[in-house]
This record gives sequence, C-alpha cells and structure tokens, in this order.
Amino acid sequence: MHILGWILFGLIAGAIARALMPGRQPMGIIMTIILGIIGSFVGGAVANALQGGSLTDPVPAGWIGSILGAILVLFIYGMVVGRRTTV
Repeated sequence: MHILGWILFGLIAGAIARALMPGRQPMGIIMTIILGIIGSFVGGAVANALQGGSLTDPVPAGWIGSILGAILVLFIYGMVVGRRTTV
C-alpha cells in the first residue's frame, strides 16, 4: 500500500503543478506521477537547505513543497526540452 500512496501523491502533486504552470506540457500520466514524486524530493531538498540542512539529503516534502518542487522541475524540464530542435 505504501507504493500506491506514493503513486497517488505523485499524480495529484504533478497534476496540480501542471495545471499551475502556464503553457503546454506534453507528458502522459506516468510522467505526471514521476514529476510529482521527483518534485516532492526537490521541494524537500530546497526546504532542508533553507533551514540550514544539507541540499543532498533525500527528504520528501509535504503537499505545498511537493507542488512547488514539481513546478521547479517542470520549469527546468521545459527549458531543456524547449531548446531541442529537429533537423
């Protein structure tokens, strides 16, 4: 049941981040789940660093930190994918 909780948490956090981020994000449900889970750890790392801890400690964040982390990951993802050109 623990892994299903992470999947549901990632789906909700990733979907909210995608809804708040302007523009089109071409990704499916699996990538949205992964976005939310990675965003949780990014949000936790940033919050930990702001509190004087280490940036490299893998600590998951709560809902708000996860959504903000997912928005940050989505922004970076858009910058990387947006620069690709096809020849």
